[in-house]
Amino acid sequence: MDGDWKSALQRAKAHSPFLAHSLQRLPDFEALLADGYGEAALLKAKQAGRGIEDAGLALRRERLALALVLAIGDLAGAFDLDKVMRELSGFADRALHRAIEAAILRRVPDADPTGFIGLALGKHGSGELNYSSDIDPILLYDAEVLPRRERDEPPEAAQRYAREVVRLLSDVTAEGYVFRVDLRLRPASEVSPLAISLEGATSHYESSALTWERAAFIRARAASGDIARGEAFLDSIRSFVWRRSLDFGAIDEIRGLSARIRTRYSGPREPGPGFDLKQGRGGIREIEFFAQTHQLIHGGRDPSLRARGTRAALDALAAAGHIAPEAARTLGEAYDTLRTIEHRLQMIDDRQTHTLPTGDALDGVARLHGLEDAAAMLALLDETCGPVAGYFGELIAEDAPRRPIPQAEPDQRGDFGFADPEAAALRIAGWSEGGFRALRSEAAKAAFDAIRPQLFAALGQGPDPDHALARFETLLEKLPSAINLFRLLEARPGLLQQLVDCLTLAAPLADELARRPELLDTLIDRTAFDLPGSTEDLARMMRRTERGDEYEQALDRIRIVTSEQRFTLGVQLIEAAQDPLDVAEALSRVAEAAVQVACEAAQEEFAERHGRFGDGELLVLGLGRLGGGALTHASDLDMIYLFTDGEMGESDGPRPLGRTLYFNRLAQRVGVALSVPTAQGALYDVDTRLRPQGNQGPLAVSLSSFERYQRENAWTWEHMALNRARVLVGSNDARREVAAIVDAILNRRRDALVLQADVVKMRSDMAAHKPARGELDVKLLRGGLVDLEFLIHFLQLRERTALNPDLSAAIAELIERGLISPELRAHHRLLTRVLVGSRLLAPDLGAPGPAARAVLAQLAREEDYASLLRALDLARHGVAAQWAETFGEKLEMDR
Repeated sequence: MDGDWKSALQRAKAHSPFLAHSLQRLPDFEALLADGYGEAALLKAKQAGRGIEDAGLALRRERLALALVLAIGDLAGAFDLDKVMRELSGFADRALHRAIEAAILRRVPDADPTGFIGLALGKHGSGELNYSSDIDPILLYDAEVLPRRERDEPPEAAQRYAREVVRLLSDVTAEGYVFRVDLRLRPASEVSPLAISLEGATSHYESSALTWERAAFIRARAASGDIARGEAFLDSIRSFVWRRSLDFGAIDEIRGLSARIRTRYSGPREPGPGFDLKQGRGGIREIEFFAQTHQLIHGGRDPSLRARGTRAALDALAAAGHIAPEAARTLGEAYDTLRTIEHRLQMIDDRQTHTLPTGDALDGVARLHGLEDAAAMLALLDETCGPVAGYFGELIAEDAPRRPIPQAEPDQRGDFGFADPEAAALRIAGWSEGGFRALRSEAAKAAFDAIRPQLFAALGQGPDPDHALARFETLLEKLPSAINLFRLLEARPGLLQQLVDCLTLAAPLADELARRPELLDTLIDRTAFDLPGSTEDLARMMRRTERGDEYEQALDRIRIVTSEQRFTLGVQLIEAAQDPLDVAEALSRVAEAAVQVACEAAQEEFAERHGRFGDGELLVLGLGRLGGGALTHASDLDMIYLFTDGEMGESDGPRPLGRTLYFNRLAQRVGVALSVPTAQGALYDVDTRLRPQGNQGPLAVSLSSFERYQRENAWTWEHMALNRARVLVGSNDARREVAAIVDAILNRRRDALVLQADVVKMRSDMAAHKPARGELDVKLLRGGLVDLEFLIHFLQLRERTALNPDLSAAIAELIERGLISPELRAHHRLLTRVLVGSRLLAPDLGAPGPAARAVLAQLAREEDYASLLRALDLARHGVAAQWAETFGEKLEMDR
């Protein structure tokens, strides 16, 4: 009963000839609406065609009643814009479906009407139809199942049905019409038939479709007819619409198409008589194109952005950080306002119009909307369209001078930093003629020429110009095509400096870029410098997202997400955007997610052949830095495979295996999933040498065997390793069982002298056989991380306390118990920061170049590299002092 129904009816009669006439034709509805029974009237409208055998007549009756009820409910404020659009779109689905059904049954009366599909595009696809809208479907058919007469060929039958569908919906009769049907969005509409075969449509979208068709399919859905086959078709072309790698040529086309909205619009620039709410400056289409352009840019990488509705898309873009929340709010509210006024225009005479009328007619539209007069409406539109025009202008870079290409200017030394700047300039200029495959096309050369001055300046002003130049050339040599890279760098100048940093500061990142240049795409988002989410969030990103994914595709997906996350975390390090301690934790979350999803994929694939054990499961135990949750970019994955105890029968698959053999082969399959390169490259090196009996033992052992080995045969160093053991894969019950075993082992009473002798000897042997490799080898240098870890693990075992796989947490608890010096916390943090940073900035662990030294010092929270070396020396001597106090032995402090 909410809403001002009386006012709505009065305004409708006074200012809308169409609604006034409809009220006269449908007096029962007027009575319901006058009493405020909007929902009852809506239900009655949906039943207006019930019992009428003639599909065309039934749909026209329903359409008239629905148009009346929705209009009055809208004017009364009882039905919001979303409800009105949703109801109109739902009716369009039903109408198209019934027209398809009627067309087929008219020619083949006993047929099951399958194999003919109505795809909804545009506002129909997004559920945003306006009050007097056309519909823009694409009609498809499956030649294998399409009902037809015996003498009809499938294409001929499909065209008959398509023509009949259009006639049923579009013909204007004494009862009016249902929808105007526009089929021009179909492939090659100038020459193609009205209905397209699924095979022909698939071929078109996979090979010859234009960029605007990608934008059109953002809002596509299977709405009518054989919906299941329609959904399968949309699934099959998803990669055409949503591309993971950015296609800046396509984005340029979309922006160009957006810009042409303005250049081709000849009406008033500001709201006034003759202004077009849809195509005018700051109008509806600008909001839609703003959202869709951003969706095309980012939606291939982020499925959360693939919303069909305009407001939903804006909100998703803001939530993902691609546009500002204020922009989403302003554009969303403007969209609602403009669509509502658009509906008022169309209610007047039931015409598909978007243009503000002149004279008294404009006053009538304003009063129908509930405003005092035309001036009030124009003021509202001015306030609405202005901000929209501003946001859209920024998108297409209109009214802004083209960003000047910076010309190379010598630095204070006059040499740009190049050893020979003239030779460097000639070398860059010669790339276009140097036979590089990536620069063979004229388009690629033009794109390269557009960035060449910026490239020369960025390379020359970088930390190591000549090295950067050589690395960029190597990258260029390996690229099959570079046009997208050049357009990306032109569109996002800030990326050029990040690229130069990758090439000069971090050899591992440069090598990865050479293998996968598309990794630069990961840096275009605002979220590129945010730490990744939880392990669960990362695992969801890695899991299969497409129906029918094969095993190799599942493994590729894991590698794609993992490499992208590792790359962005690497860039965050070399740009000193995050604390290395946080990056180490993030790298561990990425690895843990990869292990979990690889296990899932391997187990599913393995079970297809060998079945499962109903009472058994594979467990993965992480140790070392993986177990402790603090990896570096160079870390292996230290893991142990376990399986739960149970009946010693065989698995339930087509090729059954005994329990032990089953889980050992499954563990081997998991290891392959994690370590063997696929089309998307390698993932991790997996180290299983910490398993019971090392390389001499089976790959996977039962929990009872693991417990027995740890209790009866394990060496001290194996128990030390258990201090950082953590279950990565396994059910909650199994995790608790493993935790109980590990806790029992770690809490055993030990002879302190024997334990100390074992630890000291092991460390001495390691130092003799595995010396430090350079001044930044903070792991193996005496007083470094290995000494600190041995010290902590010794105290954990001796005191049976601080049994936490997170070394930082264990150190904090030992300090609290007075077992080690409080200074060790800071020493550990410094050593870890240097370890994480040096794995990228100085992978050979020797002294890095000047620029890398500065970054490493910044990561370590030190003023400069000299201060860093002094701080490292202090930390190592602090560890050595604690070692001497704990073990009564002085470390030999090598440099």
